[in-house]
Amino acid sequence: MRRVRERVDEMADWCNTEVVLSVIGGKWKLLILRYLLSGTHRFGELQRNMPTVTHRMLARQLRELEDDGLVSRTVYPEVPPRVEYSLTEAGESLRETIDLLERWGSWYRGHLKTVAQKPRPRGC
Repeated sequence: MRRVRERVDEMADWCNTEVVLSVIGGKWKLLILRYLLSGTHRFGELQRNMPTVTHRMLARQLRELEDDGLVSRTVYPEVPPRVEYSLTEAGESLRETIDLLERWGSWYRGHLKTVAQKPRPRGC
């Protein structure tokens, strides 16, 4: 059974975090957006950059990002068809946020190493 996402315009006005999670939440969406920040990419390029994502899941996540207005999909009438993905203005607006999350991820990795090196107090 296919899960239907709640529409953003039907979400409560007071819960913007829920809107964010609906639009960019999930395992792959932020990674897709991060790769598209560097420019236009074809489906195969995105899949090579994320080798553990399945073809079906990548297509689904790209479709949702397109439906939400963050990604633009351009199909060229060639044989075989060439499809390119790029960020829209709304997608580009996430650049600073994604950069901050990237820096936080780096900090957090260092933090975990620091915490792991500290001796733990012994129990009774």
